[in-house]
Amino acid sequence: MGFMHKDILGLQFLTKEEIELLLNTAENLKEINSRDIKKVPTLRGKTIVNLFYEASTRTRTSFEIAAKRLSADTVNISASTSAVQKGETLLDTARNVEAMKPDIIVIRHGISGAPEYLAKRGSYSVINAGDGAHEHPSQGLLDMLTMREKLGSLEGRKVAIVGDITHSRVARSNIYGLTKMGAHIHLAGPPTMMPMGIERLGNVTVCGTIREAVDGADVIMMLRIQQERQGKTLMPSIREYSRYFGLNRDIVKLAKPDVMVMHPGPMNRGVEICSDVADGPNSYILQQVENGVAVRMSMLYHVSGGDLATE
Repeated sequence: MGFMHKDILGLQFLTKEEIELLLNTAENLKEINSRDIKKVPTLRGKTIVNLFYEASTRTRTSFEIAAKRLSADTVNISASTSAVQKGETLLDTARNVEAMKPDIIVIRHGISGAPEYLAKRGSYSVINAGDGAHEHPSQGLLDMLTMREKLGSLEGRKVAIVGDITHSRVARSNIYGLTKMGAHIHLAGPPTMMPMGIERLGNVTVCGTIREAVDGADVIMMLRIQQERQGKTLMPSIREYSRYFGLNRDIVKLAKPDVMVMHPGPMNRGVEICSDVADGPNSYILQQVENGVAVRMSMLYHVSGGDLATE
């Protein structure tokens, strides 16, 4: 089966088969990252623009490394050092970038729908690197790849996602992707950080406590409090949040003995996750980061429509 999309805007818009194709390709490409010379000619001659309107460490670096390992030319644009600071609109920025004939634009933006807005107005392909509180498809894919490596099939697995669900694009992409793969999602977080109707997104159960969500889980995914998106404080204090929704060793013991502990980063140690758990034997956080490069290589490859040359 070929990948028929010009853009990757969210896992909501992909079928189970398309998600599996992206994951299978990432699995094949992952071997390149362990070579002495980590470069293949797959996207030679392609130009990729990383257009980031929000701060990023893992996602931006990962996309840049992924592009370079496929031999693409990359250009990085940050809103803080671009004409955006002089009042240029997103559309004008995109039109000017398009005039330079890029093949792919990878965009992160604080407004939900910004990647789709660009995709409808340009001949280039668009990959969503996170838009507002909407989706973060590459994070969802790398999370699923990490789970699949350890668990095999995701069918019937219990995945607990805990934290600020309302403002988490990571949570939404994981819900869309994991439920299509047959997993059961159990959400926990303060009522002020739990969107109404979230159960309608898939096979989702909203739990009253972190203990209920984690009980018997195959995977625990912790989310940070996204205070930059809240506009106001939705909890009495950080200390109280950590007390009721933080992950510590006692909570981990409620899950399966070989439970996977995951976090999309950046972590707030001592708030949503204790250091002894983040750095403990059940932690797969660094494996997520490693898999991010292979997943983003897969995404770039598939929207480019090229042949998979790995020699």
